[in-house]
Amino acid sequence: LADMDKSEPMDRLVCGDVGFGKTEVALRAAFRAASEGRQVALLCPTTVLAEQHYQTFRARLAGFPVTVGLLSRFVPRARQKEVLKAAAEGQIDILLGTHRLLSSDVSLPNLSLLILDEEQRFGVRHKEKLKALKKNVDVLTLTATPIPRTLQLSMSGIRDLSVIETAPQDRKPVATAVLRRDDATLRTVLERELAREGQVFWVYNRVQGLERVAEYVRKLVPTARVGMAHGQMSESELESNMHKFWHGELDVLVCTAIVESGLDFPRANTLVVDQTQLFGLGQLYQLRGRVGRSDRQAYAFFVVPDTEHLSEVAEERLRIIMDMDYLGAGFQVAMEDLRLRGAGNILGEVQSGHMGRVGLDLYLEMLEEAVARLKGTPVTQDVETELNLGLPAHIPQSYIEDGRERLRCYKALTSATSGAAREEVALSMRDRFGSFPQELVNFIAVLDFKQFLSHLQVQRADIYLDHVRLVWGDGQTAVQPERILQLVASMKGARMLPPASLMLPLPADKDFAQGLQGLRQALENIRTPEAPGDTA
Repeated sequence: LADMDKSEPMDRLVCGDVGFGKTEVALRAAFRAASEGRQVALLCPTTVLAEQHYQTFRARLAGFPVTVGLLSRFVPRARQKEVLKAAAEGQIDILLGTHRLLSSDVSLPNLSLLILDEEQRFGVRHKEKLKALKKNVDVLTLTATPIPRTLQLSMSGIRDLSVIETAPQDRKPVATAVLRRDDATLRTVLERELAREGQVFWVYNRVQGLERVAEYVRKLVPTARVGMAHGQMSESELESNMHKFWHGELDVLVCTAIVESGLDFPRANTLVVDQTQLFGLGQLYQLRGRVGRSDRQAYAFFVVPDTEHLSEVAEERLRIIMDMDYLGAGFQVAMEDLRLRGAGNILGEVQSGHMGRVGLDLYLEMLEEAVARLKGTPVTQDVETELNLGLPAHIPQSYIEDGRERLRCYKALTSATSGAAREEVALSMRDRFGSFPQELVNFIAVLDFKQFLSHLQVQRADIYLDHVRLVWGDGQTAVQPERILQLVASMKGARMLPPASLMLPLPADKDFAQGLQGLRQALENIRTPEAPGDTA
């Protein structure tokens, strides 16, 4: 609601586990917009889900002066024309529908809120069409398992992200198992659910073989009332079967993944996924969310032909889905999906895949910079200063003889994030190995100095016993050129060297570490006031 009050359009992704109440958030946002005389469009991936949302919205808003309309292939043509005419005249406040909403004949002159349910089910082309709708429209996106690209957009700060983590009261995690196909086991699974007067989803993701699968289920449990549901059925037959299942007139619904999106059947508490290796990670997680939506214990069985000969990716998917059997794991599943499949393109049609040449870390760094620049935030260069040493600065072998221990000390000293942390490491080394040789004193002084130079965005530093030469790169923002000139004028022996170098002498009457400390104090004066401070 706070987002809707802002002057700039909302673009928020609400990521909540299956059954955690994302639809409730959407309903309240839609009611808020409709109450203020604006129009709302809610886009669903399937006709069945659109129908269920339509019934929910109508029931919840029955006592208010809010008109709800539906567009999908379930709606007869004559009725569709009436809905389109009413929407164009602003008489429909909340219009729900499938991809039919993206047709050119749909006009919503007063549209202020677009809700995208089950975002992971829409392709890039659909989302490009939505962009034409939503130039100045608030957008609310709902999903349990966002596709890698969407998750990446949210984590990069391009869109806002909210996560619903609180499970509904009395909700129990779905007990999950991977089974090798076995008639006796599957018969027991079905009979046990029917014995407690529950219902079963049997999911098989091929329309062609679905009739054969339904026949197989009837043979397993002859007493069960078995129905079918898939996207190529006629509207009346599909609606009739879903209606029967909703009212408990069917025991087993043999269906495709058409049921994966957002449907709520509280009596259905056992799920059997046939040929699990053919499903994606997000799909499996969504399917498991179709059961366990009441306070009864639910079960999900992932059936594979052979547990020994699965592909590596299918095996990894099943391992993740088995590990993430706790409530609220959807966001984590999406993170694993991002790890498995890569982030894809932000502009373009690729929804997943790796940035092969650039590498993920560098890509994210570049993206962060670009986002900050577009937001108007000042971009600070992160510079790792390159050192060239003309003096002995290392941990001598005579001081720490064991090579592995010496390497451990090198790592601890170089990875310390501040001077205080490095001093702590140094004190621990002194306790164990005795007083420091000159080479180690030099090494610690150089590390402290390097950390300071990185804050000054110095690209390269040549360090000798009697002088230091500093080189800056293009686009530095940490030092002021006029202050460098003042430093050169005030310090004896200091001079500028073309193109962007500064040579500073080290005093001969002080030891090396003290000389570097003195230089640090002098260089503090050339820093720009807004440059980040040194933590050393």
